[in-house]
Amino acid sequence: MSRQVFNAGGAAAIGPYSQAVEAGGLVILSGQTPIDPATGTLVAGTIAAQTAQCLRNLFAVLTAAGLRGEDVVAAQVYLVDMADFAAMNAEYARHFTPPYPARTTIGVAGLPLGARVEIGLTAARRPGDGA
Repeated sequence: MSRQVFNAGGAAAIGPYSQAVEAGGLVILSGQTPIDPATGTLVAGTIAAQTAQCLRNLFAVLTAAGLRGEDVVAAQVYLVDMADFAAMNAEYARHFTPPYPARTTIGVAGLPLGARVEIGLTAARRPGDGA
C-alpha cells in the first residue's frame, strides 16, 4: 500500500517520524505535544494552554493535508495527570463540533520534554477529496 506524508511548518517533530501519513483514505496524525513552533519550546502554563497548543499544532497538520476538524474521526489523548482530565476536556471541546470524534484518554507516566498532554488524531478523507 502506498502512503503519502504530510508535514506542517506550524508543528514540530521531535523525532524520526512523519507528522501525518495517509494510507487507504485515512490520515493518521502523529501525537503532538504543546510545543510552540515559533520558539521550539514547550508552552508553559495550565493544562488548558497545553491542550490548546497541541490542537493548534494538529490543526496545522490537518490543513497541510487538505483536511479540517470535521474530518477527524478519532483522537488519542495522553495525560501525565488524570486530575487534568476535566480542564483538558473543556479545552478539547472548544476545538471540535458535534458529532465529536471517537476518543481514548490514557494516563501515562511521562511525555517528551516534560509535556503534560499529547494528542494524536485520525482523519478520514471524504470521497472525491484530493490531497
